[in-house]
Amino acid sequence: MKKHQTVLVVDFGGQYTQLIVRRVRDLGIYSEMVPWTTAETKIREVQPDAVILSGGPKSVLDIGAPTIDMDVLQGIPTLGICYGQQLMAYRLGGVVEKGSHAEYGRRTLKVDTTPQVGRRKSDAAPAAHAPIPEFLVSGLSSDQVWMSHFDQVMQVPPGFSVTSTTDSCPVAGMENDEAKQYAVQFHPEVTHTSDGKTVLRRFLFDKAGLKGDWTSESFIEEQISSIRAQVGDGKVLCAVSGGVDSAVMAALLIRAIGDRAVCVFVDHGLLRKNEADQVRDTFIGHFKANLKVFDAKDQFFGELVGVTDPERKRKIVGEQFVRVFETHADDLKGCDFLAQGTLYPDVIESGSPTAAKIKTHHNVGGLPDWMRMKLIEPLRWLFKDEVRSVGRKLGLPEDMVEREPFPGPGLSVRVLGEVTRERVHMVQEADAIFRDELRKRGLHKGIWQSYAALLDVKSVGVMGDERTYQQPIVLRAVASEDAMTAHAVEIPFDVLDHVATRIVNEVPGVNRVFYDLTSKPPATIELE
Repeated sequence: MKKHQTVLVVDFGGQYTQLIVRRVRDLGIYSEMVPWTTAETKIREVQPDAVILSGGPKSVLDIGAPTIDMDVLQGIPTLGICYGQQLMAYRLGGVVEKGSHAEYGRRTLKVDTTPQVGRRKSDAAPAAHAPIPEFLVSGLSSDQVWMSHFDQVMQVPPGFSVTSTTDSCPVAGMENDEAKQYAVQFHPEVTHTSDGKTVLRRFLFDKAGLKGDWTSESFIEEQISSIRAQVGDGKVLCAVSGGVDSAVMAALLIRAIGDRAVCVFVDHGLLRKNEADQVRDTFIGHFKANLKVFDAKDQFFGELVGVTDPERKRKIVGEQFVRVFETHADDLKGCDFLAQGTLYPDVIESGSPTAAKIKTHHNVGGLPDWMRMKLIEPLRWLFKDEVRSVGRKLGLPEDMVEREPFPGPGLSVRVLGEVTRERVHMVQEADAIFRDELRKRGLHKGIWQSYAALLDVKSVGVMGDERTYQQPIVLRAVASEDAMTAHAVEIPFDVLDHVATRIVNEVPGVNRVFYDLTSKPPATIELE
């Protein structure tokens, strides 16, 4: 397999670390995130073409603060961001101190027109200066950057030049071009830094000398080769749900091994309205796939009786999928591998050594220990928009590629509280109304995910002059790039009013409708 140029992003626990990886890939360069606890080993093993040190919540001055041996980075072009800059300065002989006050939010960057190696900003500048070399921050289209820090570099290490400042940050950027070491206190990876992409591009292409060979075509070619090598003459069980992730995963497997990719659809009763029929039509009609359909609604609902904790729901759904596969072992004879559409955000949110576990994704942390099949996860390192790009290259129809994400545990995590057939039906009907009205008006364009969820509370209402005591529906529609962050979509009030009227009139058991305005973070896209 062809080795791509690779950028490792060392994660020190920063909230934007995944976004750094995403931005590097946007520029056509393969990137992976590695926790600082294993970074040194990974760097020696991978021998990356460049390294980026992320931000983080700790102080480099604290005992036991996250760190890395700078010797392992010797000769490797390195960019430090926020905590990464402070760590670089601290470990290389500079001075880091607690700031007089924190810097949070947008700031105006001042590019230093008189850079001097090792000079404190408080030192007087000499009368004559050499011509300015091209710095990462030179000639940006905008001087607006995003800061989020308290500690700051007060004196750069030997060999470094101060390249930029803000009103309250004496070293907003520093560089040692000879050693290929660069650092900025601001966050170039966030959109709030108006020209941050230029900073990253200059580091990767101008300073590190990378070319950019990470494309959808190369990914497909390499995954097909990898799948064939891993599977040999065996068969692969492709668990499909009708969502874009499993569809792309199945298309990739079919391209690699043909009919030996056995597509299995488990109808667990937790899909959106009419979606089970759509799955059958998609995989038989479009893919001409070797599709097997197992009706397991009774099994799933039976196991979910009385369960209200969302983590237990996810574990149960993950386990029952495999139980179904085991039950139909004769039909699936020869399938030694299980393929899943696991994505990078699933892996991240399910927990890592440097990131808190937000929630267990059923196809990451929900699989039981006793599962005998070996996992194949060809999309494991991709973000959602990368998956869509791969799907287009594989020839999937646009309506399938652009299908909104749907949680692996299905409507079990959109029915808060106990999952019953009646409550799932309420969500299916409300969801169908909401999404139908959005599409009628073309409002679905630009929406990452839209859905209806059922709360586990009741409220008093009045219908036909009679008192009701029924449950509320919550509507949610968010915009996002990669599911790591999201914000609520502003839907016209008259549309929400019409949707609410339809739901309370057409869905028995519902007497109120709410619209969720919360961003991610602090919320997640799903309610559970």
